Amino acid sequence: MSAPNRRVWTVPPDSLLAAVFLAFLATAGLFYVNIMAAIVDGLVTGMGMSEAAAGNIGSANIYGAAAGALASVAVVKRAPWRPMAVASLIALIIIDILSIGIASPLPLLAMRLSHGLVGGFLVGVGFAVIARTANPDRSFGMLLFVQFGLGGLGVLFLPRLVPIYGTQALFLALAAFSLATLAMVPFLGRYEAKAIGSDEKNGSDLLLPLGLTLLAIFLFQAANMGLLAFIIRLGLSYGLERGYVSLALGLATWVALLGPLAVMVLGAKIGRVWPLIIGMAITLGGTGFFHLSGQPWAYLFANCATGITWGMVIAYLLAMTADFDRAGRLSAFAGFISKMGLGSGPVGAGFLLSANLGFGTLINMALAVLAASAVVMLYPALILDRRKNHD
Repeated sequence: MSAPNRRVWTVPPDSLLAAVFLAFLATAGLFYVNIMAAIVDGLVTGMGMSEAAAGNIGSANIYGAAAGALASVAVVKRAPWRPMAVASLIALIIIDILSIGIASPLPLLAMRLSHGLVGGFLVGVGFAVIARTANPDRSFGMLLFVQFGLGGLGVLFLPRLVPIYGTQALFLALAAFSLATLAMVPFLGRYEAKAIGSDEKNGSDLLLPLGLTLLAIFLFQAANMGLLAFIIRLGLSYGLERGYVSLALGLATWVALLGPLAVMVLGAKIGRVWPLIIGMAITLGGTGFFHLSGQPWAYLFANCATGITWGMVIAYLLAMTADFDRAGRLSAFAGFISKMGLGSGPVGAGFLLSANLGFGTLINMALAVLAASAVVMLYPALILDRRKNHD
């Protein structure tokens, strides 16, 4: 199928292949989040930075992404998405390559902050385009499927490469991902906002469920990323060997593919309330198992359980924002909220660890925030389920 007035062949706009390409588009600007544990560990072991400094660099990257995503909200409905995506991808490649030669914490923090600004803008564009598809639940599920699948490769191999090649291996991997995504962009359809338009469903009666959905996204992402950013350090602190920690994280990330796969298969066919209830119950149980990380099986189980439900729950939450505005602006704004949560997690975790409160306190804090997120997300899910049943 070819888009009007374009000579390049494009994939069918609502096909599975299109969902894969869109997943790469929305992942490229934030792929470092999926290998955040490898980046933090690499900065500590490869450059000799403190855990707090390494966590702050990761958070700066994410906070920059939050600002970039917020900026995208103003333009995603009116400006054509393709030129913005191409320019952003080229800029990301340049910044990642420049990051290789920086060895000092402060200059690297500034460079990664600029990377975040561009990457967050790109993710906002990608989220907006996904919201315009016929089945955003499946598209967001594919997004998490791609993120977790490639993230598994990253955390499996990159921690082993850093002691040999240094942190340049991390930034080269990010640049390579952006380059691959850039090659996919010409084959995507137009996805114009006017083709779907805004549903104008975000009236005053839906402001509360919309606000709660965004709050749930923030809390859920902050709790999970607070643990993930230091998950390698957590395993080492409980006496596990580095080789096993890397292997466990890689395997867990691939097992976690079951979560977004479930979203792609189920979509919103059975609603979202029960999948979220089940997902959050498993999340809380799996997070609790991190207290037993001295046992290798418990560390692996906790990573698998929380990985599966992370991909499932966040895919449903992001798809819920598309129900409020199919033009994609609210999904782009949800990207901003998501990144604020992702950025706040490592900062909070780094503070707790720097205060010598230990990983046990970090796990308990994550449990408390996840429980709050579970309570917050169920009401808007119920409202949207009921509205779909009446449509």
